[in-house]
Amino acid sequence: MDIKDNTFARQFETTIGEELISVEYSFQEKKIFLTKINTPESFEDEIFIDSFLKAIMEIAEERKFRVVPILPRIVLFFKKNPIYKELLPPGIRL
Repeated sequence: MDIKDNTFARQFETTIGEELISVEYSFQEKKIFLTKINTPESFEDEIFIDSFLKAIMEIAEERKFRVVPILPRIVLFFKKNPIYKELLPPGIRL
């Protein structure tokens, strides 16, 4: 999966077919706040979204960021994938 970190738009981007999928973020003191997932209206491929989020977690880990999940869908991802809980900042419990 090819992921672009569009720092101007503050979002990670990828495509499936011709469709753009993005995860918006804000950044503060080595913490990345994942705030919104943007998909085409008819898009329902949860497995693709999970793969996209896993790739974003790998980017966060490489850059030594802590991840703050704001969106309930991303909180659910952390609950389903406890291996990534080490990326949460201290004090955040899910």
